[in-house]
Amino acid sequence: MDHSNKIFSGQYPNHPRVAVGAVVFKEDKVLLVLRGKPPAENQWSIPGGCVELGETLQEAAEREISEETGIIIQAKKPIYTFDVIERDENGCFRFHYVIVDVAADYVGGELRAGDDAVDVSWVSPKELKNRNVSDETRKLLAQCYQFGR
Repeated sequence: MDHSNKIFSGQYPNHPRVAVGAVVFKEDKVLLVLRGKPPAENQWSIPGGCVELGETLQEAAEREISEETGIIIQAKKPIYTFDVIERDENGCFRFHYVIVDVAADYVGGELRAGDDAVDVSWVSPKELKNRNVSDETRKLLAQCYQFGR
């Protein structure tokens, strides 16, 4: 099966890809994006994306959050790491990401959905319960911030 046309979308990689997310709070709400593409399509999650060659985790987080949400952040230290490994119906690896989430401070800007985000929102703990939030996002927020329990 030829998957070469999907390599640039992150599908069917020949090695794991490193991605970064940024956990940002403002007025007791967390920043989440509604994903428009797989993996995690139609789920709310921590915003972020792939680390580019030569970028630190913090530089990648700051760039990705600006592209996806329109806001400016100051990225800090890593707080949570997990894998996203998904196979297709033939057993081929469709996705393999190693995701490192970093803490970040909100600096400024107004929310707007961009890049592969369909929507973006500041979400309260109460609102979190009623959204289709990825399991890893719920786990991260509960374990690291006691948010949404």
